[in-house]
Amino acid sequence: MFPSTSATASRLLVPAASRRAMAAAASASPPPPQQSVPKAVRVVVKGRVQGVFFRDWTVETARALGLAGWVRNRRDGTVEALLSGEPARVDEMVSRRLPVGPPAATVTAVLPSPADPLDPSEGFHRKPTA
Repeated sequence: MFPSTSATASRLLVPAASRRAMAAAASASPPPPQQSVPKAVRVVVKGRVQGVFFRDWTVETARALGLAGWVRNRRDGTVEALLSGEPARVDEMVSRRLPVGPPAATVTAVLPSPADPLDPSEGFHRKPTA
């Protein structure tokens, strides 16, 4: 009814060299995660975005996401920013965070365009009005 112990054991026997190779493979550390190619986007944000803490909110939010770049007011009433970093985080900032902005803002448009990535060590800062 049940296979004999010796029959089961003979099917499960693995040569010692193979067991060592399997153990080494199992205990080897996983390969380091692939570094994604940084992404950079220049955005112009339209709406009620000046005088509502938008630039400071952008600096805080971008730093929390680990992005590099800058933000500034423009004389035409818009806010301009350069966002650089991990693609998923740049996309989150452009598609989820900026369209909402801080509580007092009313964003009507976020217009992105490609840009050259920045060195992450530059951090994220505020620039003077352009």
